[in-house]
Amino acid sequence: MKMKKWLAALGTVSFLVGSVLTGCSNGDEKDSASGDATNSDQPVEITLAGWGSSPEESELLKQVLQDFETSHPTIKVKHEVIADQYMDVMKTRLIGGEGPDVFYLDAFEAPGLIETGVVEPLDSYVTDEFDTDDFEKPLIEAFQMDGKTYGFPKGYSTLALFYNKKMFADAGVEVPKTWAELQDVSKKLTQGNQVFGFGQNPELARLQFIAESRGGDVVKDGKANFASEGVVAGLQPYVDQHLVDKTAAQPNEVGAGWTGEMFGQGKAAMVIEGNWAIPYLQSTFRDIDFGTTEVPTIDGKQGTMAFTVGYVMNAASEKKEAAWELISYLTGKEGMKTWTSKGFELPSRQSVAAELGYDKDELRGALVKGAPYATVWSDGKNLPVIFTNFNNQFVSAYLGDRPLKDALKEAQDQANKEIEAQQ
Repeated sequence: MKMKKWLAALGTVSFLVGSVLTGCSNGDEKDSASGDATNSDQPVEITLAGWGSSPEESELLKQVLQDFETSHPTIKVKHEVIADQYMDVMKTRLIGGEGPDVFYLDAFEAPGLIETGVVEPLDSYVTDEFDTDDFEKPLIEAFQMDGKTYGFPKGYSTLALFYNKKMFADAGVEVPKTWAELQDVSKKLTQGNQVFGFGQNPELARLQFIAESRGGDVVKDGKANFASEGVVAGLQPYVDQHLVDKTAAQPNEVGAGWTGEMFGQGKAAMVIEGNWAIPYLQSTFRDIDFGTTEVPTIDGKQGTMAFTVGYVMNAASEKKEAAWELISYLTGKEGMKTWTSKGFELPSRQSVAAELGYDKDELRGALVKGAPYATVWSDGKNLPVIFTNFNNQFVSAYLGDRPLKDALKEAQDQANKEIEAQQ
């Protein structure tokens, strides 16, 4: 699915040229670490592992690592790209004692991997100058557990409402600020079964904030809870817009691969998408005149999703001081400013977003504004099982094959059965 390629690109790039923050020696373990670059004149090699990315991002990462090595002459970085089955490969290597010193960790996978003990807590390495309060709170919380911080977000994207300016002008409607307004203008923007007012993406990664908008919890006490009354009430209007109003459709119903393509082709007047959709639309559908705004409120509450990837350290690394120097460089203020100035990711530091003007940017401003209240796609170690079962059954309700509550009850029971079997 093309959208997933753009989502993958969100997490593949590293931050550039940053302020060099000297790692402090905090305890005998780090002082005696083999190859500590701060205590040796001999170059030490550390490994940074991540997944593949676009050619532009790969070249950018190559440059930032060269810049890091220039400013840290006693540290060399070996960059490894794991093209397929990233987390499976990483888990195997970490368990086998052959993991990299620093690696990418998606917030979605973070709780489960942190719990195994293979990720190093970073709190003792952090200085006041690093300024952890500068990170958007929901993003950094995704890499925290039991009061400890295990990673720092290298960038992110929230979701915003993308709208076709010409279609809105032709229909004489205003950009919706509430979900009720979105449903109303969708009726005026829909043209038979060829153009729909709203392009939907019926999967939990896009729907969790909607599912929880009326007080329900998708995950409760580590188990699936999406068949609860509150969650069903939150999701029912979304399904009804597709089945009853017939003013919304998913991409494959109009021959598109993802909602960004559906929107670009003019088959949807509105979609809810992330930062990755901006360069995609600008390069693939150059004639479309579109705008973005914050996701419409539901019952007066703001909501959106956030997707983020962090840099983390292997707890078994023998070069922890050097590894921290790399992490702090890649997520420092200057480094983040340089990287995010290209627009591939949004700055996870508030000060950088403000300095670059993204908070006031015509297209990205709405995405930045959503960060403080976003629901991060990370909700405990069992979320992978929970979301898979949700998606498997939700589609049957979305297509009208069965009532929503029945579909979610079956999915919830199956998810919790699998969770119990793993315990």
